[in-house]
Amino acid sequence: MDTLIVVLGPTGVGKSDISIQLAQHYQTDIISADSRQFFRELCIGTAVPPVEDLELVTHHFIQSKSIHDYYNVSDYETEAIQLMSHLFRIKNPLILTGGSMLYLDTICKGIDDIPSVDPDIRKEVIRWYEENGLEALRERLLRVDPEYYQIVDRNNPKRMLHAVEIYEMTGQPFTSFRKNTIKERPFRILKIGINQDREVLYHRINQRVERMIELGLVDEARAVYPFRNLNSLNTVGYKELFTYFDGDCTLAEVIDLIQRNTRKYARKQLTWFRRDPEIKWFEPEQMEEIISYIEQKMK
Repeated sequence: MDTLIVVLGPTGVGKSDISIQLAQHYQTDIISADSRQFFRELCIGTAVPPVEDLELVTHHFIQSKSIHDYYNVSDYETEAIQLMSHLFRIKNPLILTGGSMLYLDTICKGIDDIPSVDPDIRKEVIRWYEENGLEALRERLLRVDPEYYQIVDRNNPKRMLHAVEIYEMTGQPFTSFRKNTIKERPFRILKIGINQDREVLYHRINQRVERMIELGLVDEARAVYPFRNLNSLNTVGYKELFTYFDGDCTLAEVIDLIQRNTRKYARKQLTWFRRDPEIKWFEPEQMEEIISYIEQKMK
């Protein structure tokens, strides 16, 4: 039976290394479910695997889009499922890895069939948002879809913009299209969770941020600073550095803030993942145990 091995866990825990080892063991491909690694302009701050690792194993959905492209989770679901359908003809199992909770769930469970948005409507809504700001966007969403307003992350303009776009396109609230029906997939899904002691994880996160700075994250962020209002740049590492470029804080303060926000994001990921009883948890060093578990489930 076709099998998708999903390697998930908090940021900085070592998912990429585990996935590469598994892909080499099974001579297969890796499909990224990290929505920050899609963009070719972002490399250091999104922890894209180094070139030598990308050459070891074929990766998909790594730096395949531009920050200027409109790309959402529905687009990803369509493209990824089509790709897997093709790859399963020649390779089994496949590896899916990443820390973007919604994108992982989209592949494992599917999302509702939301209507496509006309590009002209999208441009108009985005232009309006750029002129009026986040608070006005919140108020507009509250008017057109108060139910979604209560549950959406109101610091995430991308999610709120999409709901407003759907309303402008259809005249119906975004929530009217959300049925949360789990889709049947034509392949088996094995979920491998990677986690470790919290203090060890936080130390790894702090070190990784420092390493990103050494590798040139400041220059990478400065190169995309003129486009700071793009939804694709509303991400940890870049948005903090933008405040540094604005002169609102020192570089040392920004590094500390990136570390704190990354640790906060890791906690959010773990809270999300721990709701899923299908995940079998391991520590990064338990490679033999991980393979043994997979072999047992694939019999």
